[in-house]
Amino acid sequence: MRRWLLRLSLWLLLAPGAAFALPLLELDVKLDPDRRRLEASASLPVSGPAFRFVLHPSLAVQRAEIDGKALRVRPGNSANDLREWRIELPSAGGRLRVDYAGELPPLDRQRDHRGVLTAMPPMASAEGSFLPAYGGWYPHPGQAHSYRVHLSLPASQRGLVPGNLLSESLPSAADARYRASIDFPHASDGIELMAGPWIMREKRHRLPGGEEVAVRTLFDAELDATPGLSEGYLEDAARYLSRYSAHIGPYPWRGFSIVAAPLPTGFGMPALTYIGRDVLKLPFIRATSLGHEVLHNWWGNGVRIDPAQGNWSEGLTTFMADYAYREDASPQAAYEMRLSWLRDAAAVPAAERKPLSAFRYRTHAAGASLGYGKAAMLFLMLRDDIGEQAFARGIRLFWERQRFRAASWDDLRSAFEQASGRSLDGFFAQWLQRADGPRVRIAAARSVAGGTEVTLEQEGQPYDLRLPLQLQREEGKAGMAGIELHVVRFGERRRSFLLKSPADAVRLDPDLRVWRELDAAQLPPIWRQWIAARAPRLVVLSADGRTAEAARALAAALFENPPKEADLSGLREGREPVLLVGLHAEVDQALARTGLPARPADPGTRGSAQAWTIPGIAGAPVAVVSAADAEALAALSGPLPHYGGQSWLAFEGRRAIARGAWPALMPAVPVRP
Repeated sequence: MRRWLLRLSLWLLLAPGAAFALPLLELDVKLDPDRRRLEASASLPVSGPAFRFVLHPSLAVQRAEIDGKALRVRPGNSANDLREWRIELPSAGGRLRVDYAGELPPLDRQRDHRGVLTAMPPMASAEGSFLPAYGGWYPHPGQAHSYRVHLSLPASQRGLVPGNLLSESLPSAADARYRASIDFPHASDGIELMAGPWIMREKRHRLPGGEEVAVRTLFDAELDATPGLSEGYLEDAARYLSRYSAHIGPYPWRGFSIVAAPLPTGFGMPALTYIGRDVLKLPFIRATSLGHEVLHNWWGNGVRIDPAQGNWSEGLTTFMADYAYREDASPQAAYEMRLSWLRDAAAVPAAERKPLSAFRYRTHAAGASLGYGKAAMLFLMLRDDIGEQAFARGIRLFWERQRFRAASWDDLRSAFEQASGRSLDGFFAQWLQRADGPRVRIAAARSVAGGTEVTLEQEGQPYDLRLPLQLQREEGKAGMAGIELHVVRFGERRRSFLLKSPADAVRLDPDLRVWRELDAAQLPPIWRQWIAARAPRLVVLSADGRTAEAARALAAALFENPPKEADLSGLREGREPVLLVGLHAEVDQALARTGLPARPADPGTRGSAQAWTIPGIAGAPVAVVSAADAEALAALSGPLPHYGGQSWLAFEGRRAIARGAWPALMPAVPVRP
C-alpha cells in the first residue's frame, strides 16, 4: 500500500509564496528511542519575509540562523495536532538552519490495521520508532523537495529513511552509535523515518540490466532467528526486482529493504517496505504482498501520483503484482481473483459507490474495492482490448516518460494510445468517470439459419463493452461440440448479434473479464458485506461475561461502523447484515431454533473457531462466528478483518487453517428453436 497522502493543503497554506524549484532539505537527526528524545538540525533554502512551517507540539525550535546570524523565531497557533512556527528572514534570504528538539510521544500499540491508515504523530520507543511524513517531525519546505538525512542512533538500534544509502557506520569502540546518510535526489512529498532494534541481513543481487543492488532485511531478534525467514524474504525480493526491471525498465534505487514494524502497517516507500512484524510471519506475504510493495518502487514511488488527478498506482500495481501472480499459478486462480473484485464491489452499499477518478487512497473497504479491484480490472480489460504486446509497450513507454515525475490517468492513457495506435478516450472516460457499473443481460437467444442469434440488453446509460459470449453445444450433435467463445462489441441499450455457430445455450462473460454489476444470486455472500455494512447488527449468544466481551471486541474490530446489538427474536427482520457470535453449542442451538441452515461442511468443526456466511436465505444476510471458548474467540479480532473476500474460514488460534468462497452461479441461457 502506498503511504497515505494527507495534509497537502496545509503545506500550501503555510507556504503561500513557495517557489517550485526543487529545494534540497538536509537533516541531521539524533534519535534516542529509550528516552524518546529527538534532537535535529534542518538546513534548507528560503526566501521572502518569513519562513512558516509546522512541528508536532512535542518539538520546539531552539535556534534559527542564516550564515551564523541568529534569526527571530515565533511560535504560533496549534491546529490539526501541529504547531505553526514563523522565522523572520533577512531580505537576501539564504540557507536557513533550524535546530529543534523534544520528547516524542510513545509508540501507540493500540493502533490496529485501520488506525495506521489515518494521520499519526511521530512515535518513539525501544521496540520501534516511526516518524511519519506528515507528523510534523521536521520543518517541511512547503513544496516538493529532495533531501539528504544523516541519522545517529544508539548502538542497539538501526534506522533508515526512503532513498539511497550513501554511507553507513556500525557501532565501534571509537563510536558507540549507528550512523547512516541517505540521499533522495528526486521530488518528494515527505520523509518517513523508521528505527528499531533490528538485525540487518544483506544479499547483493545483479539485475537484468547489469546493475547491482543491495537487498536487506531489518528484523528484530525473534524474526531474525526464525529459520529461513530472512533468507526467504531476500531471495523473493531479489526475484521480484529482476521481474519488474525486465518488464518495465531499470530499478530506480540502489537497494531494497524489508523492514519489520511494531505496528500492523503495510507501507511501500522508495527503496523499502515497512511491514508489521506479525504480518511478516504469515506464509502468504512473500508470495503476494512483498511483490506488490516491490512494484510500488516503479508505480507510486518511481512515478508518483498527482493527488489532484486520482490514484492509478494501486490498481496498476495490483494488476501487475497480485493478479499477475494468480495468472502465473493457474487460470482458475486468476478467475477467483476477478470474482473477488466483483464480490467486493457488490458488497459496497450503492450510496457509497464513487467513480474511480475520485479514489485517492484506501481508508476502508469501499476504497479498496474501487482503487484496487476496479482499477486492476480496468487494466485487464485494456490489455484484452489492445492486446498483450501493445499493453507491454505502453507500460514501458509510461515509465520512460514519467519516472521521477507526478503522472495522471491522462498520462497513462497517452502512453497506451501511442503504443496501440488508437484513441482510448472513450474507454478511460467511462471506466474512470462513472460510479455505476454495466448491467448487461442476455435478453434472448435463438437458433437461426447459419448460427445463433443472441440479443443483449443494458440497463441505464449504455457502456461501450467488449463482451465475451460462450456458446455451448451438447456432445454428439452435428456442428460444433463443446464450447466456443465469441467476442462482440456492444455499446447500445439493445442489440442482436448473429454468431455463425449453432448452440444449445449461451453464457455471458463466463470468465468474468468485464467489470459489471452481477445479480445478487450470482454472488453468494462474503465477509466484506459485514465489514462495510452501514448499520450492522450483532447478536451475542453467550451469557458468560468473558465470552460476551470477546464477541463485542471482535465486532468492533470487524465492522467499519458500530453495530447495534439485537437478539434472536429480531434476527430475520430488516435488511442490514447480522453477525451471530457464540460458543459451538450455543451457535448450533441458535441456528436450529431460528430455522437457519445448520453448520456447513466447510468449515465444519475444524480448528478452535469457525466463521461463515449463510448463502441463499431470504431476509437479512446472516454471518456466524463459532468458537471453542472465549480465548479462541478473542484470537479472531486480529485476523478475521483481513479476510473480507472469503465466505468461510476455520482458525486455529489466530491462524487461518482453511478458507474459501461459496461458488458463483453463472447461468446459461437456453437457445430457442
